Amino acid sequence: MTKTFAQKFEPARRKFLKQSAAIGGGLTVGFNMSGAFAQKADGASEINAWVVIRPDDAVIIRYARSEMGQGSMTSAPMLVAEELECDWRRVKIEYASANENVKRKRAWGDMAAVGSRTIRNSQEYLRKAGATAREMLIAAAAQQWGVPASECSASNSFVTHGPSKRKVNFGKVANAAAKLEPPKDVKLKDPKDWKLIGKSVKRVDIPDTVMGRQRYGIDVQLPGMLYAAIAQCPVFGGKIKSVDASKVEGRRGIVKVLPLDSFVAVVADNWWRAKEALRDVNIEWDLGASGNVSSASLMEFYRGGLDTQTDFATARQDGDVDQAFASAAKKIEAEYYTPYLAHACMEPMGCTAVIKDGKVDIWTSTQNAEASLAVAAATAGVPLESVEVHRVQLGGGFGRRGGAQDFVRQGVTIAKAMEGTPVKMLWTREEDTQHDFYRPASLIRMKAGLDDSGNPVAWYSRVAATSIFETLVHLPLKKPFAPADGVDPQSVASLNDLPHAIPNVRIEYAQRNTHVPVGFWRTVGHSQNPFVRESFMDELASAAGKDPYEYRRALLAKSPKDLAILDATAKAAGWGQPLPEGVFRGIAETEGYGSYTSAVAELSVDKNGEVTIRRLVLGIDPGYAVNPDNIQAQMQGSAVFMLTAMFWGEITLKDGRVEQSNFHDYRMMRMREMPKVEVALVPSGGFWGGIGEPGQASIAPAVCNAIFAATGKRVRSLPLKNHGFTLA
Repeated sequence: MTKTFAQKFEPARRKFLKQSAAIGGGLTVGFNMSGAFAQKADGASEINAWVVIRPDDAVIIRYARSEMGQGSMTSAPMLVAEELECDWRRVKIEYASANENVKRKRAWGDMAAVGSRTIRNSQEYLRKAGATAREMLIAAAAQQWGVPASECSASNSFVTHGPSKRKVNFGKVANAAAKLEPPKDVKLKDPKDWKLIGKSVKRVDIPDTVMGRQRYGIDVQLPGMLYAAIAQCPVFGGKIKSVDASKVEGRRGIVKVLPLDSFVAVVADNWWRAKEALRDVNIEWDLGASGNVSSASLMEFYRGGLDTQTDFATARQDGDVDQAFASAAKKIEAEYYTPYLAHACMEPMGCTAVIKDGKVDIWTSTQNAEASLAVAAATAGVPLESVEVHRVQLGGGFGRRGGAQDFVRQGVTIAKAMEGTPVKMLWTREEDTQHDFYRPASLIRMKAGLDDSGNPVAWYSRVAATSIFETLVHLPLKKPFAPADGVDPQSVASLNDLPHAIPNVRIEYAQRNTHVPVGFWRTVGHSQNPFVRESFMDELASAAGKDPYEYRRALLAKSPKDLAILDATAKAAGWGQPLPEGVFRGIAETEGYGSYTSAVAELSVDKNGEVTIRRLVLGIDPGYAVNPDNIQAQMQGSAVFMLTAMFWGEITLKDGRVEQSNFHDYRMMRMREMPKVEVALVPSGGFWGGIGEPGQASIAPAVCNAIFAATGKRVRSLPLKNHGFTLA
């Protein structure tokens, strides 16, 4: 049997997707610094895949990941520029091509902007790219002068010969440098010699964003372009049973109605007409077996995971937990719940695509250009090399535009039906809210045994939640990727790596996969489990009659990084100093994505349950801080995202479908509700941690612990609106 294009290239696509979508773990990639010498039309010379230098001394640094407001389009090139020894004022940033990444055997490596790993996972090879280019420029200048390269050095886009003091700018030797063989090994700078890393640098994307010049996926305009609106089955996993489009056939501007298995698309000469016509298309859905699922039935399913005696896996086992509980002076037990959450990106999902002459061009806001390219190729049935992903900024990502590439698949499917014509497919806000890949809901049973002094001698957690890696990425939950066979690492994050000095610990995981699609949501497991861990830790401190800060300090005595950030944050917040009447504090600490974080919340609660957060102090130790000003902005953004989620965020289901539909019932924080946020940035050096996600981790428990201090009411489930609390 003759294989189709899709069948031929499916193995490559599958391998490519697994590489680019393995969000929970790093990739080992070999980087070829040489590449073929390339002279550009403007005389620019490519020194290596990352560095291009023009005759006028402009330095182009390529950026392989995505920019969605996290600022790494500035921070990542700073790593290259630091070692290159170029004049930062002459630097221009451009996106690396995913198509070229295929053709050049992944010269730029991992292109996914996910998991707060843009800096921490690429810092070494980015710095080596800059150092390699620097040494090639020095070698070219030395050859020109006929002197040893060891007598030359680079600084501020010039190469200088030490003995003679001769200088030459990068632009004049770039052409010769590009033709040289790259050095096999280069020495990276000692951190004490950094000139750029650690300095606050203005973000390169801000001017265009502020002035309205920034182009997002939703802004794409192409000659002869058509527009598509889609309707998907309201119950996940359902399919089309029948479609009657007779009411819209022949209507002005309507080009075609496309029934496409799990969704229906209306293609028109503008998007509003397509969207309005879609209302008049009569679609009968086959809802499948999940049409009766509700939030209540899902909760019963999760609870079954807590109670099962067989269907679970042990993620961590220290000491003899059963014996420790049997001899404990006091036992504390609680259940915590965190709900499904939508991403609610300001820019809804969309994709513009055109298929012509065996080539596929797509424009889409993606966190992972490699994955977008692979899905487009598989959907169109063409080789990977035949797809071009045109890079644009993202109007929000938060994990939604990373592992799940459903919007690309839909856009290319529509373009395939309209071959030769570019089509922009855009979701409504309702589609975006009701067809997300949600942060999983999680039900967790917590137990602790205390000795006569109130110190914990036993700690037990069982998590019942859907596995993202099993259902979305289709990665087997096996060691070493998983902490133990059958354990999703995100589901037990912050619990499995509990750093406190507790001799007997057992962490269990009961996988409870449902029909609700789940995915990576900013901070993922660290957005929910620190709420559980640090709230429960407060319960233990309260039961022991001890100050919650001092209680944690004693337990973290053998975890110096955790203890240091806890102390630094408490000091910045003035923990222990008197507060105004009616104002109370809460504290939390956790680690995640390679960084250590802590939070202190100061708040008051009135008789109506209105919470006034007077001050939020967030501490972080990321090891090395590349761009401090951007780190502060990311921490402040984390506060917006987490406070919004913890006060109002909740996706509920009825009759198999999501009940929320837009911002009227899936609320966002208003500007007037934003509290004062202070950031204690205390980089200790020696490691590279993430920034975009760990800033959220400690916020929810710190706020909820402060609410307990203010009201005596312990919050064990989110959102806070369900407990009568709202932001003032």
